[in-house]
Amino acid sequence: MPRTALELLRLLAADAPAEQIEEQARALAAADPDDGAAARELALRVRAGLDAHRQREAGLSALVDTARDLASLPDPGGVLDAIVRRARTLLGSDVAYLTLSDPDRGDTYMRATAGSVSARFQALRLPLGAGLGGLVAQTRRPYWTADYPAAEQFRHTSEIDAAVRDEGLIGICGTPLLVGDEFVGVLFASNRTRREFRHDEVALLGSLAALAAVSLVQSRRAAATAATLAALSAAHEGIAQAAAAHDRFVGVVLAGGGVDDITAVLGEVLACWVVVLDVDGSRLAAHGPVPAGSGRRDGDGDGDGDGDTNGSTNGSTDGPADPLADAPAVRRSAGTGRLAEADGVWAVAVTAAGQRLGTLVLGGRGGLDAGQGRTVERAAMVTALVLEFRLRAAETDLRVRTDLLIELLGRTPGPDQTTVDRGLVERGRMLGLRLHAPHVLAVCRCEEPRRRGVALAASALGDGRALVAEHGDGIVVLLPGRDATSVASDLVRRIGGPAAGGTLTVGASGPLVPARGVTTAYAEAVRTADALVALGLAGHGGSARDLGFVGLVLGDGADVEGYLTRVLGPLLDYDARRGSDLVGTLAAYFAAGTSPRRAATALHVHVNTVGQRLDRVTSLLGDDWQCPERALEIQLALRLHRLRSGR
Repeated sequence: MPRTALELLRLLAADAPAEQIEEQARALAAADPDDGAAARELALRVRAGLDAHRQREAGLSALVDTARDLASLPDPGGVLDAIVRRARTLLGSDVAYLTLSDPDRGDTYMRATAGSVSARFQALRLPLGAGLGGLVAQTRRPYWTADYPAAEQFRHTSEIDAAVRDEGLIGICGTPLLVGDEFVGVLFASNRTRREFRHDEVALLGSLAALAAVSLVQSRRAAATAATLAALSAAHEGIAQAAAAHDRFVGVVLAGGGVDDITAVLGEVLACWVVVLDVDGSRLAAHGPVPAGSGRRDGDGDGDGDGDTNGSTNGSTDGPADPLADAPAVRRSAGTGRLAEADGVWAVAVTAAGQRLGTLVLGGRGGLDAGQGRTVERAAMVTALVLEFRLRAAETDLRVRTDLLIELLGRTPGPDQTTVDRGLVERGRMLGLRLHAPHVLAVCRCEEPRRRGVALAASALGDGRALVAEHGDGIVVLLPGRDATSVASDLVRRIGGPAAGGTLTVGASGPLVPARGVTTAYAEAVRTADALVALGLAGHGGSARDLGFVGLVLGDGADVEGYLTRVLGPLLDYDARRGSDLVGTLAAYFAAGTSPRRAATALHVHVNTVGQRLDRVTSLLGDDWQCPERALEIQLALRLHRLRSGR
């Protein structure tokens, strides 16, 4: 027996296979039935302890290898795949998988698998408390079973059972992924046959889960830190780019540049098209290939209809507002005052001192990062300053011009209406005006809230040579020109069209020489505007010549002398110089039913004499004096002249 026992000890020391140790233990028991059985049992226990120690050592070594592998993986996705592969290897299972917690939905969802073949199983979600995994997530404790389909301690659901059946799983073990009090998910090992999971296997899976949870959280935090650092770096770079662009904008302004130059710089910096709209939606400037249909009426504002919008353009338009004014991004920015984007178009309101002066619009690029967004906002800020300076300068110039026009309106003309005020002429010359040249004076009637806007718009007309002032109950405009009718119609079209909102009625008088006085012309323009309103023609423009006798009847303070001068003036002047009687001949002609022979009989002259006088009338009044409309005006004027002369 001693020899047999010694051989048994030798086999244990040599870590011999279990079969040899079992054979030697049986021989020992046979040789010594009393002590041999006890020796056999002790030998097998020693062998089992050695196997368990070896297995724990292998498990620890595997955990160290796993930790090393996980530490080398930078992204969370790679960490998860490595975890399930290692779990499947360590536990020798058919399938290993991992679910992650979804705090927003209050469940866990399948994130990584190894050995899985079912797409349905790979897309499974586990509500808290449902199935083995849901119970692990709810209690944060490990659970295992040799036969999941038959286990009644778990709350089965049709969705979970169908997915497990589809994958063919029977034995399942699950353990939570925890970092302190933070629940991360659940790690599983499972077989497609019955399997009794030992406690040491459950403990090994739990150790792997703990290591995986720490690695996953660290990986997430590292990724978040990297993203934060990248964002900070990008933000710093964006700030630097925005600052550099801002310096360029300031340099443009200091060099005397305007809105079109700022627009060009922004377009070059961001490689896009840029448009600046004023507060009424008209285009002030543009740079780059603005999309077709986003420009002026002909596409580019140059009147040639070619639609070419490359380069920069300046000045607002006479027509309707730019189509970009109705873009969703423009409307959104007008409401918020901040940079807005819609349909690939960005817009930011241009404001100064709480007043919206316009909108900066851009497009033609894939997107804007934070730094580029700041660049756009800085461009809007500098544009606001330029527009504010221009507005203040315009208001100052308008104030000086207004004062000059008010003085002209208050000046009492000389007796002969021909005296030129040299002082006024010189003041006008300093403003770029020629007050000794022919002008037209217009009176604009509109709603009181619109007067300021009408005055500002009118001041930009006439190539900057207009004088504008609020006077009485309207806006007075003095423009270079000779055709009062054309000026009145043009004012209505350019300032009072449907897009402007409200009604603008314009009465005009002229031509006149402002340096000789404008009071008479002003009175005539007021009467014309009043007559247009009385005739139901509010929203139109015209002159006293257009209204004729009707204007004399409907206007306040009828100017009979002025009416006679407009209609018969050339004949009256001719008769006064030559001592002739063309006016009397014309009256006899109309009284005779436009018959030269009967007129000659009434005048006691030869018919040829009447013919010669009528030829002279034609040369003085024009070829159209016998057309029905003008002939009526002449006959009315002849009647007034006869009444005034007492004949």
